Amino acid sequence: MKIAVASSDGVAVSCHFGRSACFIVYEIQDNKIANREMRPNHQTAFAQGQCLDGVPHSHDQAHSHADVVEILKDCQAILCQGMGWRAAEELSASGIQPLIVEEVPTCDDAVASYIRGDIKKAGSFCSCNE
Repeated sequence: MKIAVASSDGVAVSCHFGRSACFIVYEIQDNKIANREMRPNHQTAFAQGQCLDGVPHSHDQAHSHADVVEILKDCQAILCQGMGWRAAEELSASGIQPLIVEEVPTCDDAVASYIRGDIKKAGSFCSCNE
């Protein structure tokens, strides 16, 4: 089983899926982390420089998350602290469970909580323009 965590720096869980710098993909075997791999995020609009800090943007225009779904297609779940509803829908439709989690210290901590089955899910997916 593989679990991905959106991260801003390769250590901390990202506050928003689309604004993550990378995805840390964990391979889980026998309820333990067997391997981790960093996959750079070059796929989302933010990563491509289309959504810059301080520059208003809207998620109302049609866009696809197919590229990011493609790099995570071997994962069963993605953990982050925030995600837009369109990304969540596309990930779910591809068999990847999106999970919005409460703040945890590190990506490793989030995956450990997932493995134990005690991960704390936060609120719903973002429908705002932030």
